[in-house]
Amino acid sequence: MNILSTVFNKEIFFVNKLKEHLAETSYKNSIELLYSCKGKIIITGVGKSGHIASKIAATMASTGTPAFFVHPGEACHGDLGMIESNDLIIAISHSGESSEIMTILPICKNRGNKIIAITSNPNSSMAKIADIHLCTYVTEEAGPLNLAPTTSTTVTLVLGDALAIALAERRNFTKEDFAASHPGGALGKKLLVLNENIMHTENQIPLVKTNQTVAETIIEITEKKLGFAIVINEDNNKLVGIFTDGDLRRTLAQNIDLNNTKIGDVAHTNCITVRPYEKAAYSLKLMQDNCINGLVVISDDEQVLGAINIHDLIAVGIK
Repeated sequence: MNILSTVFNKEIFFVNKLKEHLAETSYKNSIELLYSCKGKIIITGVGKSGHIASKIAATMASTGTPAFFVHPGEACHGDLGMIESNDLIIAISHSGESSEIMTILPICKNRGNKIIAITSNPNSSMAKIADIHLCTYVTEEAGPLNLAPTTSTTVTLVLGDALAIALAERRNFTKEDFAASHPGGALGKKLLVLNENIMHTENQIPLVKTNQTVAETIIEITEKKLGFAIVINEDNNKLVGIFTDGDLRRTLAQNIDLNNTKIGDVAHTNCITVRPYEKAAYSLKLMQDNCINGLVVISDDEQVLGAINIHDLIAVGIK
């Protein structure tokens, strides 16, 4: 437990040190330089710094800033062609003396690329060649040997996250923007999936007319397997109501003649409806708030367009 506390305390110490000593001017200038970049943000690093660089690039890309990771070793052998003159480079190295990075930075500098260096040494080669240097102020790693990158990578990651989030705020990045780049995630589904994307349509809709019998309605509910039938007017096909499994149980308890009673006489007319262009997450909330399992999707002129069951929402991951 002692070593655990030691590691925690040392990493927290240097994160706080960065917070206290990071030059506000350099940080703000970095944000403005990144924001004004007309190309892509290229983030590079070697070893553990490379892993951190890759993660920072991924965070920026998912929060509205076009960014990707380029390994400096691969850049020396052809991948430098991926970097255009209007791109900005963030170079990461604890020592600031990475030979692989220093091989490519002068070339990029001569081509007009702006450079931000993140190191712990303001007098390093990388700091001197950069347009802006962001110092991490890390002087010790967390392990007893002071060798394995630990504190330095943690602090760099925190700094990278701060840059990414500040840029997102600068760009007025919204939840909808985030969802657009995360269509497979829970938030993406919640904000992007519409009723029309998941509703049952045409011959999948459990549909009966008011002059049909309860017995015929039961057959329709059984065949379509959504737990309800939608009742429409026989004259203009507009929505009249809904008849659910629960309504059927209540009807049976009243000993009604199923073969002669018209469904229009027993259907629940105050059914809740939604539009195809509304979010499926909104439909789920309606079901939960009203303790129901199905909804009718209608057009603005009350024509039935589809049907949604709560299992349809669960199937696509909307919770």
